[in-house]
Amino acid sequence: MFSPQDLKQILSSGLLSFPITDFDAQGDFVPATYAGRLEWLAPYGASALFVAGGTGEFFSLTPEDYTQVVKVAVATCRGKVPILAGAGGPTRTAIAYAKEAERLGAHGILLMPHYLTEASMDGLVEHVAAVCNSVKFGVVVYNRNVCRLDADALLKLADRCPNLIGFKDGLGEIETMVSIRRKLGDRFTYLGGLPTAEVYAEAYKALGVPVYSSAVFNFIPKTAMEFYEAVRTDDHDTTGRLIDSFFLPYLAIRNRKQGYSVSIVKAGATLAGHTAGPVRPPLTDLTGEEREQLGALIASLGPQ
Repeated sequence: MFSPQDLKQILSSGLLSFPITDFDAQGDFVPATYAGRLEWLAPYGASALFVAGGTGEFFSLTPEDYTQVVKVAVATCRGKVPILAGAGGPTRTAIAYAKEAERLGAHGILLMPHYLTEASMDGLVEHVAAVCNSVKFGVVVYNRNVCRLDADALLKLADRCPNLIGFKDGLGEIETMVSIRRKLGDRFTYLGGLPTAEVYAEAYKALGVPVYSSAVFNFIPKTAMEFYEAVRTDDHDTTGRLIDSFFLPYLAIRNRKQGYSVSIVKAGATLAGHTAGPVRPPLTDLTGEEREQLGALIASLGPQ
């Protein structure tokens, strides 16, 4: 096991990714192909894998599914790449998921937003603190949707929760991000977490957030690593070429329907020869025409 500070150091550099979750035609979890997926992705060099996260359809997993997903991931990637698991929902539910991930040997969790209801800043602090204090391993909090922590709230949490080691931004509010980065300094590791994070990667690096999570790593891992290396080395020619030739056309497909940020990744994995099956409702899969368009984009990148 890594200590929270060990995990913080690991997450402070390199590319992160969120593996999709394998389902069969009936929508049931398939452990064997999921393990094969992780074995395929692990050697490409991601710093850590976040399983049962947003791209992994955490929101549609049963508790039994969750246990299986995390168990398979930990067993498959032991000694290869650190595993963080998603956790979220109401406070007591999030605590239960966090404890289960710790029991199964994950190295930390990504604490995703609670569902539906709005909450005061004080309420959000208590929610995050309760989850952090229920476990010993590292916690990364995801600022997105109804979880909108500001710099003062994070400062309180930093004092109360030594194992809260990371902050992932999924809002894209520059003023908020600058305020948090300036007030908290190096207390946290900071992760870019907007959908299709590559489009924002260079801007976030300028804000002091050089690390991001890549969904496309699920089906074009070689290109995902190439893009990250270009961002890291300020190779603007490469990032510009890939944004123009792949990412902007990719976004044009992704933005056609709500929920396609997950569906398009699963479609990409199928086109790359590593199918993970369909998405579960309430998400919907890409149309045939959209899959053809995505396939042409992937083919233009060459072998992965």
